[in-house]
Amino acid sequence: MKKIAVLAGDGIGPEIMAQALAVLRALDLPLAFEEALVGGAAYEAHGHPLPEATLALAQSADAVLFGAVGDWKYDVLERRLRPEQAILGLRKALGLFANLRPALCYEQLVHASSLKPELVAGLDILIIRELTGDIYFGQPRGRRTATDGHFPGTEEAFDTMRYSRPEIERIAHVAFQAARQRGRHVTSVDKNNVLETSQLWKDVVVEVHKEYPDVTLEHMLVDNAAMQLVKAPRKFDVLVTGNLFGDILSDEAAMLTGSIGMLPSASLDANNKGLYEPSHGSAPDIAGQDMANPLATILSAAMMLRYSLDLAPAAQRIEAAVQKVLEQGLRTADIWSEGCQKVGTRAMGEAVVRALG
Repeated sequence: MKKIAVLAGDGIGPEIMAQALAVLRALDLPLAFEEALVGGAAYEAHGHPLPEATLALAQSADAVLFGAVGDWKYDVLERRLRPEQAILGLRKALGLFANLRPALCYEQLVHASSLKPELVAGLDILIIRELTGDIYFGQPRGRRTATDGHFPGTEEAFDTMRYSRPEIERIAHVAFQAARQRGRHVTSVDKNNVLETSQLWKDVVVEVHKEYPDVTLEHMLVDNAAMQLVKAPRKFDVLVTGNLFGDILSDEAAMLTGSIGMLPSASLDANNKGLYEPSHGSAPDIAGQDMANPLATILSAAMMLRYSLDLAPAAQRIEAAVQKVLEQGLRTADIWSEGCQKVGTRAMGEAVVRALG
């Protein structure tokens, strides 16, 4: 029996999580689910977005299924108490260094993309983002009175972008190994023409590439990568980059698929234990209205079965069921178009359960 930590979170998190759990339970797998509060809900109950009990559950579980956290009302809190700090704390505590975010444009959703159909038809990109280094975790950071620069004596804020060789090596290995299972092409994205951090990134990726002569390596500056994602997105196979650039580019790629509500993600440690969550946020403006798209969370559950639980056939059943539901013309509001049937969160989840067969 595998233990799954279920952290639904805030906003639409509980609604979409309920549908993902319904799908998993319908598969009748040897899984035990234990729930805990996280994010704003945890702050309200315990005064912290990542209580010790929640972290302990995540550490003891075989995998973590995560909903979404955040609400505008918490923006007034000091940063360490904001809901979003929960996900950063989990990534750090669990050693989740590799974020895998597939950007797949289903045939049925080609016209829902913000780009022309001929640009996104057949799109299948895997973005691999390093999660535990870079400017999000680099020290020193803070606010102070400037003693130099253009405006000495004024308030300034600072963060530190930094990467070590081992951090870059391990994410590069993940990218090259993933490419071997796909199109054997890796695009490494950095800003080496400006940043010392990026120059080290590029140097190390080049060295690791020597172990994978069967994989083609391409380097691309991040500004060009952002442009190419909307100009010729199908040229990419596996895209690997750092924490900050990956955060931005993966959301850009999400819109190529029709809706960020369709994109799952996996964050893995060195042993493939992972945290699985939809790529979208908590959407507090539609929470409780049965409007949210649960498919990204359902597909995240499929990734969990494949990467952490070694249950690839069950993962394939979920993915096939999602495909079938789209073929039936069912759409939540974010992917709806004329001629399709608009359904709510619950109805979409129930349709996926029925499609499992």
